[in-house]
Amino acid sequence: MPLAQPAEENHFLLILGKPGGGKGTISKKILKDFPKFHHVSTGDVLRQHVREDATPYMEEGQSLLLDGFPRTLKQAMALEDVVHIDMVVNLDIPTDTIVERIADRWIHPASGRVYSYSYKPPKVAGFDDETGEPLVQRDDDKPESVRKRLDAYDQVTSPLVDYYDQKNVLKTFTGTMSDVIYPEVKTWLEEHA
Repeated sequence: MPLAQPAEENHFLLILGKPGGGKGTISKKILKDFPKFHHVSTGDVLRQHVREDATPYMEEGQSLLLDGFPRTLKQAMALEDVVHIDMVVNLDIPTDTIVERIADRWIHPASGRVYSYSYKPPKVAGFDDETGEPLVQRDDDKPESVRKRLDAYDQVTSPLVDYYDQKNVLKTFTGTMSDVIYPEVKTWLEEHA
């Protein structure tokens, strides 16, 4: 079944940014302030089911917030054959900020509870609040691993910034704190959504 033609009020919003750069936090704020958007974790959904999953929203005159896909230029071009991305929020967070954030993260393996010593520390350093069991840092949260992931992002995903910028649908927001960046994102979306 072909996709319905989007009504004028439909929007497809994509959030780009490095891993650990606040995409999830900004997405939650957008969804709260712009209830017409429906979040689609496109890494799972759009790769396999974009037609079936996007069509009901388009037919109802709703909008989608795409998170996690496309990740490469090739995927972006293939997605454009299915839906037109008309707004792209690019979060440009300094690498050192992301490394500090992620390296500060510790988890309780059995439950998945996440702690951060800078904004959500455990009551007793190194131990889970509920069980008292030791917290661990995942190997991919260690600074050297984070830097490798960010380098991989720059090589593979950052060309999307140029791709969407050339289409005049991209706005880059730079900073280190989501609470400071988000008011700018909100203003831009109010003007374009």
